[in-house]
Amino acid sequence: MNKKLLIVGNWKMHLNVHQSSLLVHRLQERIAVHHDVEVVLAPSMLALQPISMQIDRRYFRLCAQDAYYKDEGGYTGEVSFAMLGDLVHYAIVGHSSRRIYFGETLDIVRDKVQAAVRNEITPIICVGETRQERDAGEEKQVLHDQVTTALMNLTGKDIENVVIAYEPVWAISAFNGTIAKPEDAQKMIAYIRKQVSDLYGKRAAESMSILYGGSVNEHDVRSYLSLPEVDGVLVGAASLNYHQFSEIVKVAHQLQTERK
Repeated sequence: MNKKLLIVGNWKMHLNVHQSSLLVHRLQERIAVHHDVEVVLAPSMLALQPISMQIDRRYFRLCAQDAYYKDEGGYTGEVSFAMLGDLVHYAIVGHSSRRIYFGETLDIVRDKVQAAVRNEITPIICVGETRQERDAGEEKQVLHDQVTTALMNLTGKDIENVVIAYEPVWAISAFNGTIAKPEDAQKMIAYIRKQVSDLYGKRAAESMSILYGGSVNEHDVRSYLSLPEVDGVLVGAASLNYHQFSEIVKVAHQLQTERK
């Protein structure tokens, strides 16, 4: 049986609460319930709570874009994974914008992964190399360090509830990226899966969902989802457009139907 394809829309720092609610309404009008596709929405932290009251959970799961690794304390302005447990099923951890703009280190990402797992939230761990690292031939070393550190101290059972997203920084539109060729994505995701296999065994690696992210849209999504190593996509800008995002979900379902 094929895995469910995971389609994650990361809204980043866009849309106020009203605009977020309107987008959810429009998506619910256009996206059907598909048992072979799981659709995940990652609105801003401010919109998470009201949207959690609005969404039909047959259609969508919610995802936090980030959280702090301490469960509680005097950390003014922060929101912990413990606080999000009743709202979200997933949380994005280590997104390139967090690493680049906010200086998140490998150790911080590791601590956030452990906090997510501890609070029964599935982390979507973002990994990927910059253009400079790729041009220097360091992409595999970068991914090795990011993956092995992020998964440090997790048990085999913990790994069952972890998702990894390969999102090369050089392919992200926010960083003036260029589109990654499907064969490049396939090669690097296969390498990531090998790292997981080396750490936790072949069965764990094969069962883990690994996504591709990097300027994915309704026109190129099939080329990525058709790759044997890709179990879904992390969508940025296109997730803010209900026409584009609903089309991406439609393509994912069509592909799953063709595979049966």
